[in-house]
Amino acid sequence: MCRGVRGVRKADLFASLAVFLVALPLYVGVALASGVPAESGLVTGIVGGLVVGLLPGSRPRISGPAAGLTVLGALGLGRWFRAVPVAVVQGMVAGIGLVLVAGQLYALGDTAAPAGGLAKLAGLVSLPGKADPVALSVGGATLVVLVLWGRWRRGSRLVPAPLPAVALAAGVTWLFDLDVQRIQVRWLWDAVRVPQAADLGRLTEVGAIGTVVAFALIASAESLSGAAAADRPHGGRRTDYDRELMAQGAGNAVCGVLGALPMTAVIVRSAAGGASEGVRAGARTKASMVLHGVWLLLFTAIVPGVLEVVPAAALAGLLVYAGCRLVPVRELRRLWRAHRAESLVLGVTSVAILVANLFQGVLIGLALAVAKTAWEISHVHVETEDRGDAGVVVRVAGHATFLRLPKLLDALDGLPADREVRLELGGLRHVDHACAAALEGWAAARERRAQRERERAGGLQGEVATSSSTS
Repeated sequence: MCRGVRGVRKADLFASLAVFLVALPLYVGVALASGVPAESGLVTGIVGGLVVGLLPGSRPRISGPAAGLTVLGALGLGRWFRAVPVAVVQGMVAGIGLVLVAGQLYALGDTAAPAGGLAKLAGLVSLPGKADPVALSVGGATLVVLVLWGRWRRGSRLVPAPLPAVALAAGVTWLFDLDVQRIQVRWLWDAVRVPQAADLGRLTEVGAIGTVVAFALIASAESLSGAAAADRPHGGRRTDYDRELMAQGAGNAVCGVLGALPMTAVIVRSAAGGASEGVRAGARTKASMVLHGVWLLLFTAIVPGVLEVVPAAALAGLLVYAGCRLVPVRELRRLWRAHRAESLVLGVTSVAILVANLFQGVLIGLALAVAKTAWEISHVHVETEDRGDAGVVVRVAGHATFLRLPKLLDALDGLPADREVRLELGGLRHVDHACAAALEGWAAARERRAQRERERAGGLQGEVATSSSTS
């Protein structure tokens, strides 16, 4: 029994070191890419390990504004976020990857990126002439090491690819004293920025509330989708989705109090090959995630200056690599062959995120997914049976919605006006208000037409009878 416990602790110890070594440069890189100091990303990683790792739920993943996630979890709404279409979630992840690539290509050459997705895309044409060739070489070499090391199975199992890539770039930069931008890291205590009374007062503003709600919804969907994906490969204990939201929300509450970056960096770590390092190294409990937070705390509290030898271009190369891996090219090809409509939702969502922003892109993707689903389920079938003197029988089956209303009305208007028509609607599973009103209107119009025909026929017969009696 003791040996088993010792084995678990040893496995978690090594796993935590593996995750720490991968997460360290990525937390810094994501912080810089977000426009905040590098230490803000480190504080977020520490909170993710020490706070979220100790709370019930699954391992730390992507999360958003704290209060929103906690309230959603307390209300038991976690399981409902699994209803978000997979194509929208994949499009959201791919959109984040495209944003990373578009922004960090500029950082590869120590060049400031323009604001806005379209501006970034347009500026790529003139980027080669503006980029620093030395920084571009460092960033490009980092990318090459990441790709080649990842293909070396034995090496990547022993040492995660980001570690040798960044270490080699830092070593070459230090050895040859290259004139490139380097990471600037302050002491951990200098990074803590407790909100003031004026900051808390802004929480009552409509814009702030809308931002919190929007980020909470997006982050919840992504976090729980990632949890569901992580549950599939193993047969162990499944994630409690409500507890997951509450744990993530609590962690982000602490991040907000400390003025740190929200926990959105884990998705990038997953793409860079770090999320699975704990599993590969033999992690068996959540202790590995807590310990990874401990190593981050010790590192940033004692020797943060070590990071200052790392060139910014190397971290940019790491983020470009991670961003490319977030774009599911192979999955998109398979999806295009099997479900083209789903691939369209994925592509539109990711492009909308790149051009606009994350919130608007996800809303566009959700709207497109709902429209696609409504179109696919609104199939209506109209069958006509001619019974001779008994008239015409029309059977309508399926889902009669406004999307199929033109087809339905065309079929009904094409019926002969001089024949008796019997409309059978027993095969309809659903009729929306628009179709119900249209069917009632069509039946009433046909009845009025038949009534006029009867009155006209009656008038003619009366004239014939009068003429016969006169003669």
